[in-house]
Amino acid sequence: MNGKIAFEEHWSIMETLEDAHGFVGGSSHWDTFQRQILDLGDIRLAEMDKNGIEFTIVSLNAPAVQAVLDTKKAIDLARRANDKLAELVAKRPDRFAGFAALPMQDPEAAAAELGRCIKDFGFKGALVNGFSQKDKPDPSIYYDIPAYRGFWGEVSKLDVPFYLHPRGNREASYEGHPWLTSSPWGFGADTALHALRLCGSGLFDDYPNLKIIIGHMGEGIPYSLWRIDARMRFSPRGYTGKRYLGEYFLENFYITTSGNFSTPTFQCALSVVGIDRILFSVDYPFEDTNDAASWFDSLQMAESDKLKIARTNAIKLFDLKLK
Repeated sequence: MNGKIAFEEHWSIMETLEDAHGFVGGSSHWDTFQRQILDLGDIRLAEMDKNGIEFTIVSLNAPAVQAVLDTKKAIDLARRANDKLAELVAKRPDRFAGFAALPMQDPEAAAAELGRCIKDFGFKGALVNGFSQKDKPDPSIYYDIPAYRGFWGEVSKLDVPFYLHPRGNREASYEGHPWLTSSPWGFGADTALHALRLCGSGLFDDYPNLKIIIGHMGEGIPYSLWRIDARMRFSPRGYTGKRYLGEYFLENFYITTSGNFSTPTFQCALSVVGIDRILFSVDYPFEDTNDAASWFDSLQMAESDKLKIARTNAIKLFDLKLK
């Protein structure tokens, strides 16, 4: 299927490249991976063309800015990465757009940087790599806390999507099992926790037009959403939302197929969130574009529905001016 749009697609500057090393295989694959993630030109375009992807929204790799303990350095890194991404995107605006990297260590600076990227560069929103660290490795900072209400107010005012992307989890309960901390489990578990915290914080009562995206077929939330709401009827334990948590999720979240090319998982996600809130993506270059595209293209469903997931939902969500 041609004309697909993808937007959990990663790019790196040299300064953040090493952050990706632990998620890539042996040295021979690392050499290939470096060429892929540093490129925003011929290599990536060839991969897109081969797999029917017309347009890609690109974001800085993880954890990058979110792991910089010094706030001033985080602000500087975000700005330099966004400037470079804007420079590269401007060479092929028919094929690429950008997501802003944000220094969430400082909510006011993050809001200002998002505004700059939207107004000056035409970026399509932000992608933030999970929780942030500031001054010291612990504790992790999640964005449901009151200090971030002003930031979310600016996101709401700008009316752009916010992609909540995973980063490595450092739970003490994973001790002795480092494989649990990243993409096999910890990525999804921590992002799901973060998303549920946002749902349960009253954020979407304050800013009902917020649009949050999570990847990997919803990080397990669609599978568990019924039980979450069912059990909270009996044991709310301090929940402050005005409606059931699931209502916020279904009204304020979008999910992508990135890195989860499982038909049963897709069918579950689709039945829970609906055709208008699930969108195609790859997670390149951490995932193989051909795996993502060939799996999606082979799905047995109406072509009109596939077109929504692969293309028209994204055009609407990001207000893309594609022919």
